[in-house]
Amino acid sequence: MGPMKISPNDPCPCYSGLKYKKCCRPWHGGTAAPTPEALMRSRYSAYALGKVDYIMATTHPDNPQFRADRAVWRAQIQQFSDRTRFVGLQILAAEGDIVTFHAILFEDESDISYTERSLFKQKDGRWLYVDAVQA
Repeated sequence: MGPMKISPNDPCPCYSGLKYKKCCRPWHGGTAAPTPEALMRSRYSAYALGKVDYIMATTHPDNPQFRADRAVWRAQIQQFSDRTRFVGLQILAAEGDIVTFHAILFEDESDISYTERSLFKQKDGRWLYVDAVQA
């Protein structure tokens, strides 16, 4: 399967309805995402595009998936990104540092879609993904 290919004028993989260049591309290029929702969308896009370094760079050290062994962590993210089809993203709510979303994903023919309420925190002036939280 592998990551999808994209040009700047293609629709953004985060399903915002905007072109990639006007949506997640600036965040993938190093500009800090201005809000937790923007970061959440850009992380979904990064998984779809196989941008493993971006996923690692935008994960808070308190996240249970965070690994000191970056090679192992990189391989885990790459494997997930390569074997998953990213079919849709719906933002259900975005309030303060919490974003609730529904991600539509398939691994082979299996539907692995899920809904998550995510916590984000700022560190050094940048929003980072912490973890799923209970309602």
